[in-house]
Amino acid sequence: MLPSREEAERILMEAEQCNPGAWAGHSRVAAKCAYRIAKRCRGLNPEKAYICGLLHDIGRRFGICQMRHIYTGYRYMTDLGYDEVARICLSHSFHLKRLNEYVGDVDIEPQQLAELEQALRAMEFDDYDRLIQLCDSLAMAEGVVTMEERMLDVKRRYGSYPQDKWDANFRLRSYFEEKMGRDLYAVVKSA
Repeated sequence: MLPSREEAERILMEAEQCNPGAWAGHSRVAAKCAYRIAKRCRGLNPEKAYICGLLHDIGRRFGICQMRHIYTGYRYMTDLGYDEVARICLSHSFHLKRLNEYVGDVDIEPQQLAELEQALRAMEFDDYDRLIQLCDSLAMAEGVVTMEERMLDVKRRYGSYPQDKWDANFRLRSYFEEKMGRDLYAVVKSA
């Protein structure tokens, strides 16, 4: 299941009050990018893309954290019955479906890590998973940036950015540019 756009915006606003920060602006920018790309890709629902982009980092509602935001977002959305968003909360950080590709601290308990690993292993990524991974690499709180800018920002803040994850972002860019038949930046920066 999926919340409506209005419910998703309410959930994000409430979360932002619980833990104010740039993450909420980043989520809004990612949502707009996802919407714009999905509008130009046959088979993708722009509203679903927007909602998934808006709530991909919703686990940050529970405080300043790193990998824990993935776990808490996944559990929170699952508990609300929004399974389609829960999967995005999990998949958005794991382009290669490996927990060790996470950039940042593993600040969750071993049993929580095992739960994420099992859920991730059971997933078959679809174009919504791939789309939000891409949009996550384009969005800063201030607006759309190049993937290089975003990945260098993450590397500066967390100390690393694995080359295979870097390369995966460029493959996603090519994949969606081919689906759209247009340059990615021309689409996401359009009004």
